[in-house]
Amino acid sequence: MKANDLEERTEKFAADCRAWIKALPRNLTNTEDARQLTRSSGSVAANYIEGNEALSKKDFLMRIRIARKEAKESGLWIRLIDTGTDTALRNEATRLNDETKPLRSILTAILKNSGSA
Repeated sequence: MKANDLEERTEKFAADCRAWIKALPRNLTNTEDARQLTRSSGSVAANYIEGNEALSKKDFLMRIRIARKEAKESGLWIRLIDTGTDTALRNEATRLNDETKPLRSILTAILKNSGSA
């Protein structure tokens, strides 16, 4: 996978999370969890992009670790958010949560190939 491909994939993940959030039932816990998901999903993309522009290997590795951590956190918020009885929202939650797994695996592989997992 090329760096630009993963940049696009992480950006799409963040955009998809935002689109899903807009359709969710409004309640106090969803509002708070959705804010967290907005931050963590965007952070996956932002940290990956920043890692690609890192000035040192140490900075690169730190950014990739943060992106991986944020992908895992995004999965938590997706699982906690209440979709109510809407099957389409539940299916999208499953798809988004499923996307966090390959993102984490790819980021882990990047770390291993860079000499630090």
